[in-house]
Amino acid sequence: MREQAADQESRTRSLQPVLLLGLLLPAAAAICYPFRHRIYAAATASPLLTAAPVVPPPRTHTVHLTYRPALDPFATSAMGLSGPGAVATARLLALAALSEHGDTSLLVIPRSDATILFGLDEDELLDDAPAGLFIPGNLDAALAYLETELAIRKSTGVTQGRRLLLVADCENESSRIRDLLARHPGGVSAILLGGWKGDRAVVDDDGLVDAPPNLAACLPDRLPTMSRTEARDRLHAALAGHQQPKRRPSGRRSGPKRA
Repeated sequence: MREQAADQESRTRSLQPVLLLGLLLPAAAAICYPFRHRIYAAATASPLLTAAPVVPPPRTHTVHLTYRPALDPFATSAMGLSGPGAVATARLLALAALSEHGDTSLLVIPRSDATILFGLDEDELLDDAPAGLFIPGNLDAALAYLETELAIRKSTGVTQGRRLLLVADCENESSRIRDLLARHPGGVSAILLGGWKGDRAVVDDDGLVDAPPNLAACLPDRLPTMSRTEARDRLHAALAGHQQPKRRPSGRRSGPKRA
């Protein structure tokens, strides 16, 4: 009996700390909660921990992008064209000059090339062509006009004249055209068919373009095809809104072709 009483007393003593701790924990939690809450409130109010205000990005001026044509006939000084799709490509570039740049440029195209590209009659648009188009009788007359015009501009310091574009079969005049371009850098651009000795883009029947890097940058990978009938209709539509022509030499050939 004494052993049982002793054992019971021992168990009671061992439970006392546990019971005491169970009573103290809720009281400690109740005391610490307001203190912890005040510490948290003070910390969040600290200027060092306050989140920085969101500053909206500065306003920038809106840039309005102007439309640029898919084909720029003035993108390079000289572009040779060859292959089955060369003529159709020359049509597209000539029409781009008239429709997109007609008020600030002059397309110079010999009569024979105007016939091939657009099916123009021998005397069509001969003396009443708009200001953006000049059709001399042949390549010799076209080059003579460009040489004279550029020489006058150079001697008089004219810098705001119409941009000049020659579209033609270069025939046997590659050297003369090359000299013209070298004497007047930036003064004239040329789209050349035939046996041009400079860089050339090859265009196949489907409009696929194979060109050296300097020309490939000026052309899309594939060009639409265009018949001569469609090109003629578009030519007249582009010319309909152009200004009346200034006085230029007659489109008729007036002298022998240079050797």
